[in-house]
Amino acid sequence: MVEAALSRRQLLRTGTLGGAAFLLGVNLRSAEVAAASPVAAGGFAPDAFIRIATDGRATLIMPQTEMGQGIYTGLAMLIAEELDLPLEGVTLEAAPASDALYGNPIFKVQATGGSTSMRGYWLPMRKVGASARAMLVAAAARRWRVDPASCRTEAGAVIHDQSGRRLQYGEIAGAAMREKPPVDPVLKDPAAFRLIGRAHHRLDTPDKVNGTTKYGIDAMPEGVRFAALASSPVLGGKVAGVDDSQARSLPGVKQIVVLDDLVAVVGDTSWAALRGLAAIDIRWNDGEFADVSTETLRAGLQAAGRSKGVTVVDTGARGKLVGDGVVSAAYELPLLAHAPMEPMNCTVHLTPGHCEVWVGTQVMTMAQRAAAEEAGLTPDQVVVHNHLIGGGFGRRLEVDGIRKAVRIARQVDGPVKVVWSREEDIGKAPYRSVYGAWLQAKLVDGRPIAWYHKTVGPTVVGRWLPPAFDGKVDNDAVDGAAETPYDFPASYVNWVRHEPRGVQTAFWRGVGPNLNVFATESFVDRVAREAGRDPLAFRRDMIGKHPRARAVLDLAAEKAGWGTALPAGSGRGISLQFAFGTYLCTVAEVVVDDDGAVSVTRMTTAVDCGTPVNPDGIVSQIQGGVVFGLSAALHGRITLENGRVQQSNFHDYRVVRIDETPRIDVHVVRNAEAPGGIGEPGTVSVQPAVCNAIYAATGVHLTRMPIEPALLAKDARA
Repeated sequence: MVEAALSRRQLLRTGTLGGAAFLLGVNLRSAEVAAASPVAAGGFAPDAFIRIATDGRATLIMPQTEMGQGIYTGLAMLIAEELDLPLEGVTLEAAPASDALYGNPIFKVQATGGSTSMRGYWLPMRKVGASARAMLVAAAARRWRVDPASCRTEAGAVIHDQSGRRLQYGEIAGAAMREKPPVDPVLKDPAAFRLIGRAHHRLDTPDKVNGTTKYGIDAMPEGVRFAALASSPVLGGKVAGVDDSQARSLPGVKQIVVLDDLVAVVGDTSWAALRGLAAIDIRWNDGEFADVSTETLRAGLQAAGRSKGVTVVDTGARGKLVGDGVVSAAYELPLLAHAPMEPMNCTVHLTPGHCEVWVGTQVMTMAQRAAAEEAGLTPDQVVVHNHLIGGGFGRRLEVDGIRKAVRIARQVDGPVKVVWSREEDIGKAPYRSVYGAWLQAKLVDGRPIAWYHKTVGPTVVGRWLPPAFDGKVDNDAVDGAAETPYDFPASYVNWVRHEPRGVQTAFWRGVGPNLNVFATESFVDRVAREAGRDPLAFRRDMIGKHPRARAVLDLAAEKAGWGTALPAGSGRGISLQFAFGTYLCTVAEVVVDDDGAVSVTRMTTAVDCGTPVNPDGIVSQIQGGVVFGLSAALHGRITLENGRVQQSNFHDYRVVRIDETPRIDVHVVRNAEAPGGIGEPGTVSVQPAVCNAIYAATGVHLTRMPIEPALLAKDARA
């Protein structure tokens, strides 16, 4: 069962009862008394994550946001494994806003993204469970007057085999609270795992199936009204004038809010608000970015590519990139929208000295601070109720929607639910940036002796999390370029920071490696062809220091039937990557007809993400990532004219449909390495694998996305 978040005050009371609470090795103490806790009557709440009532019911507090990636199940498995707690019947609750208690160990703030959840929480959540287990064992041993070492735990109970005694966790919950948590809790040997590594059903699925799951858009505080909004169609534009005479006469329209950069209609129903907004004539002052277009963005990118940039890696490649055998290519990615299935939404209730927000967000504390700033309050005067998310992909790492909703709510008496239309979000949102890459390689005797990679794009990290950017190199922007699976004798990697004019950029599923793996793996195929080598064999010969990379390369090739015959017009392409702590190889199989239309018929992925906590979840994430990546490869493109986005909904911002979806085979490598990320890698591998398959089928080396059938038509190839 998945429930709504506790209030921060409740959680702090629950998590610090009478002793030490810990997160990531930091001890936190509180003077809160047990009587104030939701499990005060003898319950067990040793830290910020675990509550066990006297009847044995367990609640686990989830520090990361569930948005379809299965992290609630994965994190619960980590805690339950070390706690020896059955997952059946466990209640999961979203954590309240607190960087101190729930800061992502990698970001240091309460944020879900970048395939960091399992990487960051692998040890901390296990230690949380192991520490709680040690306290429960100590309490049982004290009651029985036996050595704790003579006790064991199983299925939510402490057992003393010598005497045949057993105590359920609920029976000793209160006593366990009086035990001191261990300084360094002992973790299980992986050989003793009962949950980790075994397929487990998603804990959030039953509520989704029966319709009881509450997303942010389902929030309905008492007395809520509904708002539809229209923001400036050009970044930085302002409202120049409003004719709302027709809207005011429509039934259900209660209020029209005009701010400097947006207009909102508040109604008794969402339909009334939408009708009212459609009836308003808004004139805009477009401002300085009215001349921005796709062409100006491309020109800016090309100009940036001629800049010197910052050196990231230099092992002597530049002096060798001369003479015969030098291969060059340039690659480019377009603007992309996130287009999550759940429309952007935020419900706000402002009262004197207090703000309450209902939303689905990937960044709880950033959301809280943004709401506080717009409301003129302090963060502790803002309560954010987080919800499960119906798709994030990086869009809900942004708080622009929360800011707008609070600004509207300041003009409304009572709670107001602001919902973005699909057109509003696709046309006026932060986007995945345009990116460019320039690569060179020097071939000698069929092998690259020097490798050059210049990558050009913005620093999203620098805006989103300034402490993570040193002002020189954005590590995300060069991820997948600075380190590859290959052993190049000499390398040079360079990054040029380029902030596209007139566009707000944001993270997008796959983040930095989307460009760098696309460019690297596409170029590897190009260089292999110049050398007259098979792309698989060419890659294998370049791998020495990364045996795990070679293993997934060989596994994917074997499972895809690499080297077996294909019909005319068909091709296989391969892509290998090391990013997010995960090794992954994808083989794509395509058919290209005489008109250049591309059908992707099969995708085969081998993935080594370390210890597979929930193998079924890994398979699901790769499958979803592949479909997301195919949408970008086949269709994805945001274009601008006169500062305005030209796409508006799924008719012209296409996603892959059922009849376009290929067979997707996923093979998970099992080992005992620390987990890597899994939410991003599947998306990253798609574009290069598909483009390399097209290269094999047609001889056309694609360097820009999305795929253009006109370039692949038989007449164009002649």
